Amino acid sequence: MKRTGILKLWLAAALYALAITASAAVKVYRAADFGIRPGTGKSQSALMQKAIESIVQQSGKKDKVVFHLEEGRYDFYPEDATQREYYISNHDQFNPKNVGIALEDLSHFTLEGNGAQLVFHGRMLPISLLRSTHCRIQNLSIDFENPHIAQITIVENDTEKGITFKPAPWVKHRLTEDGRFLAYGIGWEWTLGWGIAFEGNSRHIVYSTSDLSCPIVNARQVGENTYQVPYWKDSRLPAGTVIALRNGQRPAPGIFLSHNTDTEVRNVKVHYCEGMGLLAQLCEDITLDGFSTCLKGEDDPRYFTTQADATHFSGCKGKIVSVNGLYEGMMDDAINVHGTYLKVMKRVDDYTLEGRYMHGQAWGFDWGFAGDKVQFIRSKTMEILDGENKVASIEPADKPTMHGARLFRIRFEKPVPAEVSGQGSYGIENLTWTPEVYFAHNTIRNNRARGALFSTPQKVLVEKNLFDHTSGCAILLCGDCNGWFETGACRNVTIRNNRFINSLTSQFQFTNAVISIYPEIPELDKQQKLFHGGKKNAIRIIDNEFVTFDAPLLYAKSVDGLLYKGNTLVTNNDFPPLHWNRHRFFLQRVRNVNIENVLYDKGNILKEVKLIPCEK
Repeated sequence: MKRTGILKLWLAAALYALAITASAAVKVYRAADFGIRPGTGKSQSALMQKAIESIVQQSGKKDKVVFHLEEGRYDFYPEDATQREYYISNHDQFNPKNVGIALEDLSHFTLEGNGAQLVFHGRMLPISLLRSTHCRIQNLSIDFENPHIAQITIVENDTEKGITFKPAPWVKHRLTEDGRFLAYGIGWEWTLGWGIAFEGNSRHIVYSTSDLSCPIVNARQVGENTYQVPYWKDSRLPAGTVIALRNGQRPAPGIFLSHNTDTEVRNVKVHYCEGMGLLAQLCEDITLDGFSTCLKGEDDPRYFTTQADATHFSGCKGKIVSVNGLYEGMMDDAINVHGTYLKVMKRVDDYTLEGRYMHGQAWGFDWGFAGDKVQFIRSKTMEILDGENKVASIEPADKPTMHGARLFRIRFEKPVPAEVSGQGSYGIENLTWTPEVYFAHNTIRNNRARGALFSTPQKVLVEKNLFDHTSGCAILLCGDCNGWFETGACRNVTIRNNRFINSLTSQFQFTNAVISIYPEIPELDKQQKLFHGGKKNAIRIIDNEFVTFDAPLLYAKSVDGLLYKGNTLVTNNDFPPLHWNRHRFFLQRVRNVNIENVLYDKGNILKEVKLIPCEK
């Protein structure tokens, strides 16, 4: 081609690029121009929603929009908040919800916080983002002025007189007539009798306490903001212990994502919310970079963050990236990735089934769509039936629309296996809405329950994280079609170059070792086909460092293809051994397992590896 022809082609390409750029203009809006200013102490809920509605009206579909807040504190109250009926996975289905910032049906929208501190009051959902594409939330924090968890500090523990405690200064409270401790705030009040105990200096969960019973009955005031409880006697709780009293309700997360594509959440900190830090359902491609559920620094007088998980992903697809986060003080796991099994309730005909959401906190939203790939599972043995199928059509069977539905009528492209019916115990798994996961460079510490949970057949890479005193196990590969109904089998997992420090200081569900591969299988003895894995080295645990006071490192149940290689074990005497499992490796119904090069105390090969095979 002649030089002039090349120049013409280059010029045409450049002009085309300029035209595309011009058609997608960037529009910048500032909150102050809508009367939204920090530091006023007044509610910004109504002003914020009016601003967003105005921006949407002024912007074209191809415009890129950036909405700037100024640095400073913004208060949001429920009285003038936007109300929405949202059904949110793994949360209590209380409706309507008071939403501080409702972002819906947007494209290329960025909420730029510039260090803004969003402080909420009462019971609210701080930020929602629904049915949107290429959107970003960044550089802000979320907190509540009066958390629904009541923090108290033990000032004296007398074996005869009982425990004496003092509530934190911000806790609004009173004693009932029968001496129960009642906390209250805008739109809520409840008596509290159980919680999580933290060491006063280290902020670790107190050893061997788990979910702590706090029988605050017949309490009496013995000093300024100081109470004595004669029947509360617990030698594990010395003076200085801090307890987060909680009721376990989880009405709404800090950030709710639903039906979005390509969402980014960057440098966002959730200091407290009444549910999970971030909940995403039916979303494709999510990036969390610097998202944290964390305290407000080392001097923060609070010891807790979220009421439940830090992050939770239900029925998503594409790729979930979670990097550079700090997850501490939450009342559940740092991350949980799963789908949801529908229980087969009725066989209508050879092509049609009725399936139902079963768990009380997971229903009311889409389960799948026409064209989705599915498979069937025997719930009691967690055996997957041969052959996949596809959804031809799906409709609600108990509601006029999918919104709020719990029961679905699903027609499939091919005949359903003859054994699948409502008379048996079968589940339906959606394979299309299963994500790849990259979880790296995160710190998880001083939290209740577990560290990271994964239940997806797609690629999972967990690397270069610090799991520091996660209380229960650090990593759980699960799967359950009987209780939580959270799918499904893991096929390709790499856990490498992580550091685990003193996990298993308390007993929680599914926590049989530091890394626990624990599908819930009621009739394990009848199982013929194993659940997790499916090929050589399907699950790889390599080059990690385990620092522990106790015995169990790895528990695996119903796995085909497991590699444990090059991991370092460092023992200490920080706590007395606690766990019922006294074996480094407890393997139950597994095959194709390779355990090699176990390094002990940074140098010596651990020659004796105790295996407990229970394969039939």
